[in-house]
Amino acid sequence: MNFHIIDKEKWDRKEYFEHYLNLKCTFNLTSNIDITILLEHLQDKGLKLYPAFIYMVTRTVNAHKEFRTCFNDQGVLGYWDNMVPSYTIFHPDDKSFSSIWSDFSDDFGVFYQNYQDDLKQYGEMKGLFSKEKEPRNSFPISSVPWISFTGFNLNINNDGDYLLPIITGGKYFNQDDNVLLPVSVQMHHAVCDGYHASLFFSELQHLADTCHEWQPKD
Repeated sequence: MNFHIIDKEKWDRKEYFEHYLNLKCTFNLTSNIDITILLEHLQDKGLKLYPAFIYMVTRTVNAHKEFRTCFNDQGVLGYWDNMVPSYTIFHPDDKSFSSIWSDFSDDFGVFYQNYQDDLKQYGEMKGLFSKEKEPRNSFPISSVPWISFTGFNLNINNDGDYLLPIITGGKYFNQDDNVLLPVSVQMHHAVCDGYHASLFFSELQHLADTCHEWQPKD
């Protein structure tokens, strides 16, 4: 995992970055992803939706350095080579949740196994961060599977310098002959614009539509 420092003086986004960073300006966008084909494929293979969702989100994030841009531990601006998903799991007995992370691979079968192994080891452990040593190149994904929301907003102070995207999925629902999954992404305007948010949803939809290309053949 390499962190590439951005030379702001030579960066074509410098003016936008400084303006929106000073304003502490973040924005949120929610859209429905059509998962009709994806859900059918997963059900046919006996696979779960949540790890597939995490996989698609992480592949989309890793495809664009705008989604990987942040400050490192020394407060230096740059971007990671790739990101690792940190995601929430729910504890039905006491209605609490924990955040764990899994090593990522573009090979869905490998990532799915990583997810299964981590869920088996940490799924019953309580506490906010039940899996220790979370990598510095991680980003947050969460799920609210009890409600099909039309908007979702997080309010993070943190001096307004948290630059990574925050992704939340909701409860999928039927509309006409399609199955739709509400997905919300929160971004910092210093590094992402509306174009980047629309690109995120477009590529997420493409992965859902072409799931037969990345899901196991057997």
